[in-house]
Amino acid sequence: KNFKNDLSIGHSSEDAVCAKINKKYPKAHVKEGYCKEYDIYVPEIDKKIEVKQDKKSNYTNNIVVEIEMPPGKPSALSTTKSDYWVFDDGEIYIWITPETLRQVVKPFTPVKFIGNGDNKEKLAYLIKKDIIIKNALKVDKY
Repeated sequence: KNFKNDLSIGHSSEDAVCAKINKKYPKAHVKEGYCKEYDIYVPEIDKKIEVKQDKKSNYTNNIVVEIEMPPGKPSALSTTKSDYWVFDDGEIYIWITPETLRQVVKPFTPVKFIGNGDNKEKLAYLIKKDIIIKNALKVDKY
C-alpha cells in the first residue's frame, strides 16, 4: 500500500457518498484538489461533509479518528470545517457530526501509530465502531 493508492481509494468513497447525496441535492460535489477541512460541498443547503474510509474496522472493530499528523500538527477532527463526517467501512455509511464525535472521543486516550500507506506517525483515537454507531445521526447500507 502507498499514499497514492490510499488517496484514490479515499476518492472512491467520496464519489460514492456524493452520489448518494446527489439523489436529493443534485448540485453536491466533491471538492476539487486538496482540501483538509472537508471533501464534499452541498450548495443547496450550504453543508460540508468529510468522508473517512475505514474498511479495516470490519476486522478490528475500531474506527480511527485522527487528530494530529504528524503528532503536534493538528489534522482531521482537529481541523475539520465540515458539518458532517461519514465513515465508510465498505458495508455501511455512518453519519455523525464533528461535535458529537468530539464528545464521543473525549473520555478516551489517543494513541500514536503509523497507518498502512502512511510514512508518518499519527495521533488518533481508536473508538469501538458500535460506540460511534450508537451516537450516529444515521447509518446507511451501501
